[in-house]
Amino acid sequence: MTQPRDWAELGAYPVDVDVFRIPLPLPGDGLRAVNVYAIRTDQGLVVVDGGWALEESRRQFQWALKEIGASLSDINRFLVTHAHRDHYTQAVAVRREYGTRVSLGVGERESLVEMARPGAIHGGPQLVRLRRAGADPVIERLLTARFDRPVDLTNWDLPDEWLDAGTTLPLDDRKLLALPTPGHTRGHLVFADLGHRVLFAGDHVLPHITPSIGFEYSVSASPLANYLSSLAAVRQLPDMLLLPAHGPVTESVHLRVDELVAHHHERLQACRTAVTGGARTGYEVAQALRWTRRGRDLATLDTFNQMLATLEAAAHLDLLVAQGLLIEASSSEVVRYTVA
Repeated sequence: MTQPRDWAELGAYPVDVDVFRIPLPLPGDGLRAVNVYAIRTDQGLVVVDGGWALEESRRQFQWALKEIGASLSDINRFLVTHAHRDHYTQAVAVRREYGTRVSLGVGERESLVEMARPGAIHGGPQLVRLRRAGADPVIERLLTARFDRPVDLTNWDLPDEWLDAGTTLPLDDRKLLALPTPGHTRGHLVFADLGHRVLFAGDHVLPHITPSIGFEYSVSASPLANYLSSLAAVRQLPDMLLLPAHGPVTESVHLRVDELVAHHHERLQACRTAVTGGARTGYEVAQALRWTRRGRDLATLDTFNQMLATLEAAAHLDLLVAQGLLIEASSSEVVRYTVA
């Protein structure tokens, strides 16, 4: 299994028998690329995730498929892990041209339906959550960047098939188990090939970064609790090769799951310590914490990542309330926390 030094380098890289990792570009996005995985079957290609519907992504997708003797028209089906635009929208665009079947977890239905309602605002749910966290400075910058613009439904549509928990997908000598892993989004799925010991992990388990929690149009009541439960469910499976949506392939799902669980437990402790030290809102706690592997202050992040950091801090605080370690008190639209 030869992989490039730079995981985002254009190409089609074998990761298992008849399985190829294809990184597609995310222009202007800090994640750099999204991995889609092409599985060669007797009925054509089955592709896990689709990429972002951008001209450059489509060109690179076509080029990489040509390397394995295929084209977009050879794709029989997309299995999409979740309905974020860097995973879903290119699958929809390809379907419009070739009639390709698109499958998605049923838990994503509510977000897609809410996005399509008349008057839906692009960043509406996040703006509400930021207001709850007392993050007015972040909100002001997002509004300046038109985060409150109407939802653009280009390349957004419902899938052909909703996948339920435990759906088994036979692909020649493979069987993919669709396992719900809510947290990153409500309807996130991973696809586990237990026979070949590989996990198509989407954004649930990433090798170098921690996934954002609950960044979607219809947010669950406790996305972090869901995420930790989903990590536990994946940890109960046999250890497998990790095929992530962002970053290089790594040898052990279990090892990375353990690291992610430890990270969030440390974050919970740090959030409670921040409240003990006088931080009261989600935004104040986010300012008290350090972000990224470089330990950066919140103020040094770009506006989008300040939003994600604040929402992550708020999710940890809400879980601490549920655990009885913090007390929540609402004042107007802002939620404030004290130590129990």
